[in-house]
Amino acid sequence: MSRYASLVLTLLAAFAGIAPAQSFDNSGNKLLSGSYYFREVVYNLNTNFFAVAYGSITFNGSGSFSISALEGDTNNGQLVNYSYNGSYTISASGFGYLSNPILNSRVYGLFSNGIFIGSATESGANELFIAAPISGQSASTLNGSYNIAYMDSLGSSVGVPFDALLQMNPNGGGNIGTVGITAYAGGNPVTQNISGLKYTVSNSAFVLNFPTCNCTNLVQGQEYLYSSADGSFVFGGSPVGFDMFVGVRNNSSGNNFGGLYYQAGISEDTSSGGVGTYYGSFNAVSGGLIVGHQRFQSGGTVQGVTYADSYPPGTNGTYNDTGIATQFYGGSGGTVQIGLGTGTSIGISVAVQGPSLSGAGVYLNPTGVVNSASSAPFTAGISRGEFITLTGTNLGPSGLTIAPGIPFPTTLGKVQVLINNIAAPIYYVSPGQIAVIVPNEILETSGAVAQIQVVNNGTSSNAVSELVNLTTPGVFTNPTGGLGYAAALHPDYSLVTTRSPAQPGETIAVYVAGLGDTFPSAADGAAGVNSATSSTITADISGVAATVQYSGLAPGYAGLYQLNLTIPTGVSAGDNILDISGPDSYTSEALISIGGGNAAQPAARPVPSRFPKNLKPQTIHPPAALRPLQ
Repeated sequence: MSRYASLVLTLLAAFAGIAPAQSFDNSGNKLLSGSYYFREVVYNLNTNFFAVAYGSITFNGSGSFSISALEGDTNNGQLVNYSYNGSYTISASGFGYLSNPILNSRVYGLFSNGIFIGSATESGANELFIAAPISGQSASTLNGSYNIAYMDSLGSSVGVPFDALLQMNPNGGGNIGTVGITAYAGGNPVTQNISGLKYTVSNSAFVLNFPTCNCTNLVQGQEYLYSSADGSFVFGGSPVGFDMFVGVRNNSSGNNFGGLYYQAGISEDTSSGGVGTYYGSFNAVSGGLIVGHQRFQSGGTVQGVTYADSYPPGTNGTYNDTGIATQFYGGSGGTVQIGLGTGTSIGISVAVQGPSLSGAGVYLNPTGVVNSASSAPFTAGISRGEFITLTGTNLGPSGLTIAPGIPFPTTLGKVQVLINNIAAPIYYVSPGQIAVIVPNEILETSGAVAQIQVVNNGTSSNAVSELVNLTTPGVFTNPTGGLGYAAALHPDYSLVTTRSPAQPGETIAVYVAGLGDTFPSAADGAAGVNSATSSTITADISGVAATVQYSGLAPGYAGLYQLNLTIPTGVSAGDNILDISGPDSYTSEALISIGGGNAAQPAARPVPSRFPKNLKPQTIHPPAALRPLQ
């Protein structure tokens, strides 16, 4: 940064009241300690650069690490020794980042259950990084039935990119025998059986020796395999290629898939050739619903994507998700899950159940900061003006205390919430949950950090770090939580429902959180004014673009945004997905019911391009949509 740019930022902070960026929480550095095996693959289609690195990485438990490995890339054309001393920062949740010299960028990732997974999403390249401890594995560690998701983005063995399911049964004594392979290269699956597979142990890692032949075998030669201490999770790839695999050992006991998971993965659209990598998290909630977030990078474009999905309750994480053409396999009773693309979008993924976190006194859960509308998990970050919900213990007085009116106070029930040391407007407080609006004064730059802290009757909680974005859209829903029908109004201010669906050509109002800056802006916690968002916000319904007539604050309400959007023609009648997109974010969770287009339009006044200040949508009064969990 130039001296002039630094001076400008300093003056802005001094005269505009903008709080400077904060340091990311490093209280979890001790979680990463000791020697790990790792594998990293890099695909940059923009520059036709591919790289692989694998070996050992040793963490000192206080923020420094050293790498002793091999690295190969398409620039050098050969493997070379790779030594590097770097730094890392891990928060109490296990979320953080490592320095990375290959891409001169950070690998953002998450650590839980002894496994670190991540991706250098901000680098402009596609990268996936996995590490697990070195812990004296022997031949007997590799024993049982395994499902392994394998991906070769270059398609070195068949000439086209492919992924594959490898099913194998090592006997714990160096013999595997026959491996069943089902491969996907954008068309019909191809099946193979490769026999004669053996493995050896070297430095607590495994060398799988696939037979080499002048034949059509999809996997040939050596594959290095690293495992968790008990052998239930494995990962690795070729020592001379850019492939990657992740796998789990099957077990028939324990179907406890559910709760918070940390995730990372890589995918490739074989029809377009586009590659994407991501890190993030998801919540598998009771009843079989999933609300998730991925920080996704493809073609140099990075977006925070929040989404809805489903799973069969009572599973260990093994199921076929036909909606996204992905087969998932669970291991360790549901604490680890891998995924494999089975359609034209190939890819592999790994998800690790998040840690159980608790603390004494006033305690803010490090994973307990979510979008109040969408319930997007904590890795989605926050944006200025966003309504967020905080969870923890001893956060407020007994019972529920709700703000008496607008503007929302910055102290409620003797509770304050500080975001970068700025008191946030509070909607409600309770012992386990608080809803606040992110102040407009926090610094908003790429990679900026917000520190969130609760002060209850003079006692401060731990500080929780969140990354700051331009936008973090989430649609308020009925029922609440982000997975129901969008809170939307017809032109006559009646609620859009399955019995009263929106019609093609009709302009409706949708209520949203997290659309970022507006001009003119409203004071923190004050009633919204008739002002548009600074960022361009777009919308579509089941992939069909909807015209956004107005994107801005909802007049008369604090912390609430609204979109006036026109339902496009060509949308199928029935339930559809409503997607909202900002410059650095995208949400695809809420449903909206669409009619057949032949019903009579309401005779009431049409919705103007900007709602009048006296709009009072009593049918979905926003505080009802924000009500705390009981």
